[in-house]
Formats: sequence, structure tokens, C-alpha cells
Amino acid sequence: MKKSILNILYVALAIIIAGGTSTFSQCPNGTYVDVVINPDQYPGETSWAIIGAYEDTIVSGGPYVDAINYSPQVTQLCIENGDYSFEIYDVYGDGMAGSLWGGQDGSYYVMHCGDTLVEPDSANFEFEAFHGFTLEDCAPPPPVFGCMDINYVEFLPIATVDDGSCNTLKVFGCTDSDAFNFDPLANTDIRIEECEHTLILTDLAGNGWAGAFLQVFQGDNFLGEFTIEYGFEAIFELNLNAFQPVEIKFNTTQQSQFTSVQCGYVLYSEEQLTIEEPGGFVTPLTPFQSVFGIPYCGNECIERTYGCTDIDAVNYTDYANTNDESCYYTPGCTSPTFIEYNVLADYDDGSCTIPVVLGCMDDTALNYNAEANTEINGSCIEVIEGCTNELAFNYNPNANVNDNSCTPVIYGCIDPTMFNYCSECNTNDGGCEPYVFGCTDSVMFNYNPLANADNNSCIPFIYGCTDPSALNYNPQSNSEDFSCIDYIYGCTDSTAVNYDVLANTDNGSCVDVVEGCMDQDAYNYNIEANVNDDSYCLYDADCITGPGNPYWLNDLCYQWVIDVDDYCCSVEWDETCQSTYNYCGVTWTGPEPIARATTNKNLIMITNLLGEEVNKTSNQLLLYIYDDGSIDKKIIINK
Repeated sequence: MKKSILNILYVALAIIIAGGTSTFSQCPNGTYVDVVINPDQYPGETSWAIIGAYEDTIVSGGPYVDAINYSPQVTQLCIENGDYSFEIYDVYGDGMAGSLWGGQDGSYYVMHCGDTLVEPDSANFEFEAFHGFTLEDCAPPPPVFGCMDINYVEFLPIATVDDGSCNTLKVFGCTDSDAFNFDPLANTDIRIEECEHTLILTDLAGNGWAGAFLQVFQGDNFLGEFTIEYGFEAIFELNLNAFQPVEIKFNTTQQSQFTSVQCGYVLYSEEQLTIEEPGGFVTPLTPFQSVFGIPYCGNECIERTYGCTDIDAVNYTDYANTNDESCYYTPGCTSPTFIEYNVLADYDDGSCTIPVVLGCMDDTALNYNAEANTEINGSCIEVIEGCTNELAFNYNPNANVNDNSCTPVIYGCIDPTMFNYCSECNTNDGGCEPYVFGCTDSVMFNYNPLANADNNSCIPFIYGCTDPSALNYNPQSNSEDFSCIDYIYGCTDSTAVNYDVLANTDNGSCVDVVEGCMDQDAYNYNIEANVNDDSYCLYDADCITGPGNPYWLNDLCYQWVIDVDDYCCSVEWDETCQSTYNYCGVTWTGPEPIARATTNKNLIMITNLLGEEVNKTSNQLLLYIYDDGSIDKKIIINK
């Protein structure tokens, strides 16, 4: 028998979930703290630590490399009261923001005494996040006010302080208005005292509870300890008293406290779920959690049994306690679909043998039925010949016999003044198109997609630059080919000193090359020169002390000749005082000068201004490096 609404409310009020510890406490010198980590899809990146007031690590956890499918990771800790810092880390630097990579964001919490001490500000805390918190003893549970007298309807089993709310004495009886023995004066069901209950333990991983177990108490009776040794489920039967609360306590070990999130249980009788959460199971379980509930075994209400309770009826039912008005007394054919149908019969005796066949019994009618035995007045249909095809042009909706006169519907434009006039059509399709003259060739410049009649006006495409401001503007073009070139003004003469390789239009700015020595300290300095070459410049030989003077040759190899010079000869040169220096061969021609013989220098390499070794080239400033440490700058002009 289903429990009454009052009993549903009674049981609902009696279900209590109480956190914390009782006589079974395993944290005598501190208080319990739960660290809950809900990882994203990368649990192996997440770890945490609780830091004490002296920057010492009290405890740490993670990384959770073995976590599967976002499964919560719960760690219960026993910590002394005081100030702490909770620190969480991510080795990748994206926190627990799994949504950035197509997954789910994670989260973390520090729970104490049913309160949340720490929670994330954001899932994306990058490499680390810090939260300070303080632990204090849990406050005692608040008193529960209510009626504490079991003889009153207002009795509240969980009440700890009587508030004087007991007003209505219990009147026992069946309060279920649907029951056979319903008592309208009763306000309290007569409950069945005891019954069998089923306790089901579950494990999501299927590897047992690893030492965790449930303790079941009722009143002063300890009903035992229950666990799953291995597998996904274990089932136990318990005989419970319906008038005493039952306590179920979940206990863990050091080994099992990390897997308690996978554990669950339910306690129920055939009448109801005695202890339940959404889904029927208390899961995930909190270590050392106690759950209280009032068992229910049903009541003494008698369920109604419907049937015929009249002993004179053909179908009298002796076990029925409620008449369902199904009694019958007159046998006969009770089906109007048979010829033998008896309108007075309330019990079918099997006499129905000939089924009623409705139809037209007029053999001249369209719908004549030779097998009919019952005719409904006005059911015969007169024969009307004509075109019966609804798709035909001359369809007759009144005809019921086809006379083969149907003409097919031919859709088209029936207006002879239109472009698409159809002389064979008989039904306008609404698609008449007027004449539109223009160029109908799709490859022409002035193609008109709306034209349906060509008027010989087509113009071919002429591709080119259509920009009048461009260098290569083509006034004959009607289609841009994106070949336009902008004017770039400058000197276009490659022999000019200011030649601009990027210019395509000469602006008259070219300057002719004037070669010569541009060093004002040289003997042959040329004020008009704009291209310099160190080989053009001639300098003093530093040995002119007498009447003799050197004379210079404008030659790259033989640049100067020392003539007879008494003073110079006696100091620097040989007795003949006459020699020529060959710059190309790095030698003296004529008698060897004594002083120069000891100072000859040899060329080591030639480089450009970037220090890269190169061969001797024209029209480029080069550095000639010698073994005596000297460097000469030279430009060889090649006209």
C-alpha cells in the first residue's frame, strides 16, 4: 500500500545528513579539512600545497596523473587550528582552464565544517594561485525546535528542543482516501512495525572500497559493518524497526580516503527509499559522514480490489471488495458489427456469427457491392461519365467514370506578343517573358544577362591599363588588366653619376661623370671631379731636399720617377739617384734604392668596405692590405 501524503512529509522531515564526526572521530588534536580538486582534462598538470604560518609545507597533493574523466579528487586532512595558505599550481601555465583547449574548466575547494573556505577566482590562474584561510573549531549544531511528543501529529523526530507545537492528538486509522478501509476521521496511519530492508553498496571503479566501510545503527542496536571487498556492487538484507531512526556512518582509512568519491549506497524497503539523495544514492561520500533516516514498512491500509460484487451477476467476483460496475446479467450477441446483435444483451454468449457487411445493394450504382448484406440509405452512387484525371486540362470533378476524353495540360506562355510564346500550350504558367534587346554573347564586354534578343551591339573585351595617370595608359582599353605602371622620375642614363635604376621617366637631372682626384691634399686635386679614385691622386715622396724635383706620370703602374737629386741620393737613394716605382708589379725599375729595399711591402689581400675578401674590380672602393700593416684605398675606374 502506498504511504499517504502525511507519511511522505513525515519521512522527508526525518531524513538528516549530518557532517563531521561523532564518537568515531579520528582527528582528536585538530579539525577536519576536505580538499576537493575537480580537474580539467589535464589532471597531471595540477598540484597543491597547504603552507603553515612559518612558510612550512603542512601537506601537498597531486599531480593527478591517474585521474579519469574529470573525476573529483577528495583529500580529507586532520589539521590543527591556525592560519594557513592554500596554494595551487599548474605546470603548463593555463591554470585549470580546460575550455581553452576544447574541454571543461576545473575547480578547487577547501571545505571545513560545511563551509567553503577556499574557492577559485578564475579557472585560468596561469602557473599558481594563493588563498589564505583560518581554521577554528566547528560550531555546535543549532537546536532543532519542534514537537517532541510522539502521541501528536506534529511530532518531529529530529527535534532537540520542545517548542510547544504539539496540538493535534493522533487518531490512528487508514488515511489513504484510495484505500478500501479509509477512515475520514483518522489523521495517523497504523504503521507496520518492522520489515526487511535492502542495503546496496556501489563502487564506480569496480575495485572495492579498499578498507572503507559502513556502520549501521538503530537505537542502541549495532547492526554491523558492511563493505565491498571487490567489484561494483554488494547487497545486504536488514530487518529494521519502523519506529526508530537508523544511522549509517561512512568510515575511511588512510588507503581509501582518496577513492571515497567513487563510493555510494542506498537503503530501501519495498515501500520506499528510506535514505536517499538525488538519483537514489548517497554519492560521492564524505569520509566519516553520518546519515539519519526513518525506515518505512508500510501501513495497514487495505488496497482496493475492483470487480463485480453482485452475487446475482453472471460475473460475480468473490475476492473483490470494490464494485467496478462490470456486472452483467443478459447473455446474447453484444457486438453491433454482427447480424445477430442484441441491443439488450450485457453479456456476450458467443452467438455472434454473421458479420455485418455494409454496402450498396443496387446493381446499377457505381458502388454496387454483391457481398453486402446491410445497406445504408443514400449510400449508392450514380454513374457520371467524364474525364476523371485531376491533372488533365478538361478534368470533370463531378465525373466518377472515365470516358477517355482527357486532354493533357500543357503549360507555357500563351501570349503571342511575348518572347517565349508557346503555340501548343493550353495553360498559362505565368512565366511569359517580354522581348529584351541587347548583347547576348557572354564573352563580350557589353554582355547583357537580361537580354533575350541580340541586337548586334556586342563589343569585344580590350584589356590594358585604363588609368590615364599611369605610364602605360591605353585609351583603347575597356577592361583593366592591372598592368598599370606609375611614373618614377629620375636620371635614366646608366653612364651618369646619379643614375637611378628605379626611374622609368627621365627628368633631365643626369650629371656626367668627371673622373679625377678629389683629395685636396694631393698634387693633382681636381675641383670639377665627381668620381674619385685614389690611383689618380699623386703625393710628395718626402725626399725632396735639394734642387732636383720628382716628376709624375699619369699611369696606374708607373706613377712617379725620381730624377737626379744630390741631397736625396746621399740620404735615401742609391748612387745613381734615378729609379721608377712599378705599382702594378710592386717593384722598382732601374737601380735598386737602398732605403726602399728594406721597406718593401707585400699585398696580403683585397677587401670591400664590409671586410669581405674580393678580387680587384672596377668602379668600387677597395681596401689593399699589406704585410707591414698599411692599408691603401683604391678605386679603379673602368670607362
